[in-house]
Amino acid sequence: MTTTNETAYFDLHTTGIGYLNRIREVKPRGKGKPFLAVTVAALHGSSDQVEYTYIDCNVVGAEAEKLVRRCQQAVDAGKKVLVSFRIGDIWADSFTYEKGEKKGQPGASLKGRLLFIGWIKVNGELAYQAKPKPTDATTGTSTDEASADSAAA
Repeated sequence: MTTTNETAYFDLHTTGIGYLNRIREVKPRGKGKPFLAVTVAALHGSSDQVEYTYIDCNVVGAEAEKLVRRCQQAVDAGKKVLVSFRIGDIWADSFTYEKGEKKGQPGASLKGRLLFIGWIKVNGELAYQAKPKPTDATTGTSTDEASADSAAA
């Protein structure tokens, strides 16, 4: 739980590893400022039969944004960019397919906020490793987690 100016927030965080896809700048219609977005293909299941869950994310926080932007050229070039991640506040968004063989049918996508990247591998080679942060002994959270939580709130 995060507290900001007397308001309490309950955090829902998902952690895992996955591939970065579709890094893009989103310009909202009408009001709102543009933001960086990415689709994370999160891995789950048995290592010999990996399954993917796709999560469309707004990139939150200066460090996460810097790292995702650093990966854009590799993703656009078709390289495999694998990351360890923390995504906050996942929710389902329903929509109707507008084209293709599913036109007119309902669909759903998972959305969330990419809060943290622990490491990055490009085509299997380590390209980035987050420095370990000191831990707050009273809560068990790192100072980085606390700052990401307050930035996300």
